[in-house]
Amino acid sequence: VTVMLMSLKAGNLGLNMVAACHVILLDLWWNPTTEDQAVDRAHRIGQTRPVTVTRLTVKDTVEDRILALQ
Repeated sequence: VTVMLMSLKAGNLGLNMVAACHVILLDLWWNPTTEDQAVDRAHRIGQTRPVTVTRLTVKDTVEDRILALQ
């Protein structure tokens, strides 16, 4: 298994990640469009597998509040 870790802002623009079929979001962003752009790096022309997206959050944290705003 090959793994690449990057921040949401680093991974949301200009990358083609069709080799990935699993996207795990660790750092939430206040704007869901930014998250959508990062996930769309795996949903590109040439992707032949289903893409699974997982969002990890911890209850009663800032991230939990950001998620509630979305």
